[in-house]
Amino acid sequence: MIALCSDHAGYELKSIIEGYLEAKGRDFEDFGTFGAESCDYPDFAHPCALAIESGKCYPGIAMCGSGNGIAMTLNKHQGIRAALCWTEELAELARRHNDANVLVLPARFIAAEVALSIVDVFLSTPFEGGRHQRRVDKIAVK
Repeated sequence: MIALCSDHAGYELKSIIEGYLEAKGRDFEDFGTFGAESCDYPDFAHPCALAIESGKCYPGIAMCGSGNGIAMTLNKHQGIRAALCWTEELAELARRHNDANVLVLPARFIAAEVALSIVDVFLSTPFEGGRHQRRVDKIAVK
């Protein structure tokens, strides 16, 4: 089950992604926000991150205006590797080399069609492992 979250700036794009995932038969859980009214991204990022860390959901897709705030919040969690991506290549490398488990999209800076292409790449790209595993293992603070 894919975890989704956004703030008000990402709400419209999140809704588009939800429709896209539904059309593809992909299950997801929406951790909010549930409207375009101004809100605080940490209120939705933390529950989303906890669901991924617990194994309830995997992977996640998150968005806010720039993508930065929600990515910073998600990455406070030890089990989260949230990657801010605005191109397909960045999404592919985030999965292949960094084993990113949350895709973060900058909702105010990319078109919906581009975002959907990035989602496809992120969801279909496997982690390469090998030399990259050693690096990923060093990300979490012990």
